[in-house]
Amino acid sequence: MEIAIIAHDLKKELMTQFCIAYCGILSKHNLCATSITAKYIAEATGLEIERLMAGVQGGKQQIASRISCNEIDVLLYFKDTRPDVKSEDVDAELTRLCDLYNVPVATNIATAEVIITALDRGDLDWREVMNPRSAYNLKRKRQNAAMID
Repeated sequence: MEIAIIAHDLKKELMTQFCIAYCGILSKHNLCATSITAKYIAEATGLEIERLMAGVQGGKQQIASRISCNEIDVLLYFKDTRPDVKSEDVDAELTRLCDLYNVPVATNIATAEVIITALDRGDLDWREVMNPRSAYNLKRKRQNAAMID
C-alpha cells in the first residue's frame, strides 16, 4: 500500500515516535512524506521513504495530486491544532480529496493507530483494487497485456 505522511512542525516529533512504534508495519508498505518529515522518520527508523518537497514548497500539493490520481491508500496527517494557527486551503483540499477518493486519513495519533493496526490486519485490502499502482492492478495489467500479445 502507498502511505503518505505529513506532519506540521509541532507534530514532527510525535509523527517520528509513531513511526518508530509502528516501524514493523510501515516497513511492509511504500512510504512518501514531505521533505523534513521524511528526513526525521528515515533517520529515526531506517525506513525507506520517498522524500517529496517541503509542505510549504508544494509537498502537500504533490500528495494531493497523488490522491487525485488514486495513488495514495492512506494519509497520515498530523496537523498543528493551535487555535491561533489558521488552516490553509491545502489542508481542507487534502481532506476533501480523501473523502472523494475514499482514502483513510488520520489527523491525530489515535486515528493513526486505528488505521495502521487495521492495515496490518488486512482490513484495508480493498484499497488494492482501487489503486492503479497496486501490485494487484499491475499484475492484472501484465496479464491483460500477455493475453493481447
